[in-house]
Amino acid sequence: MWTSENRALYDRSTSRYPSDVTDEEWALIEPHLPPQRKGRRHPAPDRRDVLDAILYILTTGCQWRQLPKDFPSKSTVNRYLLDWDYDGVLARIHHALYTAAREAAGRKPEPTLAIIDSQSVKTAEKGGCALIRLATMRAKKSRVINVTSQSTHRG
Repeated sequence: MWTSENRALYDRSTSRYPSDVTDEEWALIEPHLPPQRKGRRHPAPDRRDVLDAILYILTTGCQWRQLPKDFPSKSTVNRYLLDWDYDGVLARIHHALYTAAREAAGRKPEPTLAIIDSQSVKTAEKGGCALIRLATMRAKKSRVINVTSQSTHRG
């Protein structure tokens, strides 16, 4: 329920965009980010600006080329997003915020109940992700065999 105290917690009128992280949110997120990169030709962008740009893209759904000019360049933001996703930084941040939210609500950090619907069970019976991985591995092996067989015929 919206109360005057509650409304003040969610006030974003002082930030540039409603998607920008607050100082309290940044204090929770910053320890999970990798250290600041060193710029080679250009100075490295501030990680908070990069995170604000990523959240702007995700919140508004705008195209990368329409990222406002007061954020770092779209290629820089995209590179950070891909790197953080690949390194598992985003998953760690999500897990840390998820457990903090559960603890703030007076719950245990990890859920104690799991629900599996019939659709998930049907997918698991067919093989799911393991089947896809095996198919990918076979394709890679067959490519290697073809390359070696072609090189022996040329010799």
